[in-house]
Amino acid sequence: MYIKPKKSLGQNFLIDQNILDIIVNTVDIKQREVLEIGPGSGNLTTHILKNEPKKVYVVEKDTNLSSLLENKFNNKITIINNDILKVSEDKISKKKLIVFGNLPYNISTEILSKWIINLNKDFWFDNLVLMFQKEVADRIIAKSNTSKYGRLSILSNWKLEIKKIIDIKPNSFSPRPKIDSSLLLFSPKKEFFCLRNAKNLEMITRVFFSQRRKMLKRPFNKIFKNSNEISKKLNINLNLRPQNLEPETYFKLTREYEHLRG
Repeated sequence: MYIKPKKSLGQNFLIDQNILDIIVNTVDIKQREVLEIGPGSGNLTTHILKNEPKKVYVVEKDTNLSSLLENKFNNKITIINNDILKVSEDKISKKKLIVFGNLPYNISTEILSKWIINLNKDFWFDNLVLMFQKEVADRIIAKSNTSKYGRLSILSNWKLEIKKIIDIKPNSFSPRPKIDSSLLLFSPKKEFFCLRNAKNLEMITRVFFSQRRKMLKRPFNKIFKNSNEISKKLNINLNLRPQNLEPETYFKLTREYEHLRG
């Protein structure tokens, strides 16, 4: 049964067997519970099952593909026919999951941001093995003082260790996308900055990076009434630009903002 990939859902099916092997062997999933996001026609699902996981859940928005997966795998997987942005991942299982995802490129940053913002102290996963458009992946792993460093870099690095596994060329997919892709491995940090609300970090970084070429004075004055006092306390030069500050500085700024709000 052939199902044509839908452009509207950002569907590009991974067909390269070597890349599929690399993905599934990034972490040990034997006797673990696995969640796959956007399984498509089930190419990666097949490789996941070969590695003997305890249970496999898949989230697939496309009803036709959900039916295909049901026929292809029978009772070997649990299919959740829903939009991943509407799914409460922490309710899927009581066990910590290993997550694989060839994320739809049109909503990949939205999915990752949702997961980061909703993370509490008890992570619902042990690892995320996720594929992104290479340009997005480069922004996620970017370091300060580089042109690609920004909000996504800071949010991603707040609670997660991130490692690039491999870059993937368009000919590994059907249909071929026009861009390269990258596979990233995310693992929970044992220690991270405690903030009351992740949305405050999101807001702080949004204000600072909305004018990334401007000096820090402007966003500081927009957020803090006592901007000079805060900048001196944290030893921040207001003549610098947003990309010059390390992620930890943004975490500290967010904490100061939360303290001032009481």
